[in-house]
Amino acid sequence: MSSILLLEDEMSIRSFISLNLKKANLTVYEAETGEEALEIFHAHPDIDIALLDVMLPGIDGFEVCKEIRKKNQRIGIIMLTAKAQEDDKVIGLDTGADDYITKPFSMKELEARISSLLRRIKAIETVPKQNVISIPPFSLDKSNNTISKNNQLINLTPTEFELIKFLMENENQPISRDQLLDHVWGQSFVGDLKIVDVNIRRIRKKIEDCPSDPKFLKTYWGIGYIWKR
Repeated sequence: MSSILLLEDEMSIRSFISLNLKKANLTVYEAETGEEALEIFHAHPDIDIALLDVMLPGIDGFEVCKEIRKKNQRIGIIMLTAKAQEDDKVIGLDTGADDYITKPFSMKELEARISSLLRRIKAIETVPKQNVISIPPFSLDKSNNTISKNNQLINLTPTEFELIKFLMENENQPISRDQLLDHVWGQSFVGDLKIVDVNIRRIRKKIEDCPSDPKFLKTYWGIGYIWKR
């Protein structure tokens, strides 16, 4: 049974979400504050997904996201925000989130986002260990969410791993943002294309010697991105 850490300070919203997720056969750990969420995470580090409200007193959702991501690259993180401003979305993704959903949202939409993220996580866990993509100086191990450069491992989030794997599997072929969005987030995703660009920027910071002048994960102007050997 998959497990969810739910951080939401409004009890009525938290109870509603928790009740529906439990009906979907998910284990739910509820937290009212950022401090409480981190305590739960430290007690249950194998939690599959964290749903983090952004606007909180004390430690906010962005800080909780940062702390969780420092300790666990595998966990899926979805930010819950009452604001539709572009800055909030980008900040959440830059702190390590995989996805965001803007309030008010339907449980059907939230459950679809959770299912999509769980599929990414499970896909990483079930791929045979011998399944490796080798494009020097990189070697991507499909058995986990890591890639090595010159034999130095680089940790990736589930979303980052799926993006880079798809690009490496199609090396030297331009891949559009729409293709990346459909492959990683699913065709039912209704968010902003910018989620692709923010994740690409995060990947570049991890793999490129000069992220502002990438040598491997390059922009293919007018289309999207391309992995160059």
